[in-house]
Amino acid sequence: MKANEKNRGLSRVFADFGGVYFANGLVAFLFAVSGPVAIILAVGTRGGLTASDLSSWIFGAFFVNGVISIAFCLIYRLPLVFLWTIPGAVLVGPALGHLSFAEVIGAYVATGVLILVLGLSGWVRRAMDAVPMPIVMGMVAGVFLRFGLDLVYSIRDDFWIAAPMAAAFIVLSAFPRIARFAPPLIAALAVGVVMIWALGRFEAGPETLAVARPNLYVPAFSWRAMVELVVPLAITVLAVQNGQGITVLRSSSHAPPVNAITIACGVGALVTAFVGAVSTCLTGPVNAIISSSGDRRRHYTAGVFVGLLALAFGLFAPFFTRLMLGTPKAFIAALAGLAMLRVLETAFTVSFRDRFAVGALVTFLVTVADVPILSIGAPFWGLVFGYAASRLLERSDFPVRK
Repeated sequence: MKANEKNRGLSRVFADFGGVYFANGLVAFLFAVSGPVAIILAVGTRGGLTASDLSSWIFGAFFVNGVISIAFCLIYRLPLVFLWTIPGAVLVGPALGHLSFAEVIGAYVATGVLILVLGLSGWVRRAMDAVPMPIVMGMVAGVFLRFGLDLVYSIRDDFWIAAPMAAAFIVLSAFPRIARFAPPLIAALAVGVVMIWALGRFEAGPETLAVARPNLYVPAFSWRAMVELVVPLAITVLAVQNGQGITVLRSSSHAPPVNAITIACGVGALVTAFVGAVSTCLTGPVNAIISSSGDRRRHYTAGVFVGLLALAFGLFAPFFTRLMLGTPKAFIAALAGLAMLRVLETAFTVSFRDRFAVGALVTFLVTVADVPILSIGAPFWGLVFGYAASRLLERSDFPVRK
């Protein structure tokens, strides 16, 4: 009986799948492996991680989260794709300058435990409301600013690689109808690859299709890593990424299970931490793409397809990592910067649009200054000083407790 039920379930998935869901899933996956992977490589190489570390990170980010995505899409029959927190990955970059990778992984483990507790307790909404969103986004804007600057520097330093990529992105962005079928970021990736080939700039290495052998790391727990990373990482997962993903799904008339999503992120963060990957989250852009068209009841099949592609990408992470690392630094910098432009725009808009603007500004400035205090990185202090500034100078912006 159980086997028959399983067969009927699989038959339904195949019946629900179709061309539009294949196309949406493919575009969403290509987005996930272009700019976001470039961000991992940019952060990791700047932080002194080896190719083996980066390959293990990419394995965890795609393979483990691919398994979670497929399970949730099939169980809930909703487009629920989980990947990793991009703002969290960016936060890790400066931390690697004064923390060991083992200490960072210890912070990943603690973040996973915190998120899991919040999911099991049902306190997610209260935790998300603890720090006003403009202040959180002020931190995000400050952290992401360096990627926008790196985009400009890449055009200055390697014009014939980065400038055509930026031009392709801008031209397609100017025509939204075309951009729906040819996403600007993917076009920028394609143009960059063409320019690298035309200029002979690819540094070929051993491109064997090796199966991933993820590293298993022993976490180190230090108070400075806990203070600097755990709360900001949890905020980026719950408020920035999950908040965006849940909003996207609700705008497409889906009803995502918030507590179950939070529990999945906690479990995912714990598992991926031991292979060196940053915390799991519900992805906003990918879920937006796969729920953008077609029958709402069949969107989940595109999520399953993305999950299967993620499994394959994670399984061959060493090959894809070597492939990306063989490209010029300007290619990675330009791709990561272009991927961050919309997020950076949103961060500035949310930060300075209305309430808590002074607190957001203080948070932004402290984060950009990147001055650690007590060996704890600037993003944490940005949140602390920004929240304190709003409490002192913008008391009327806080809700009145009855």
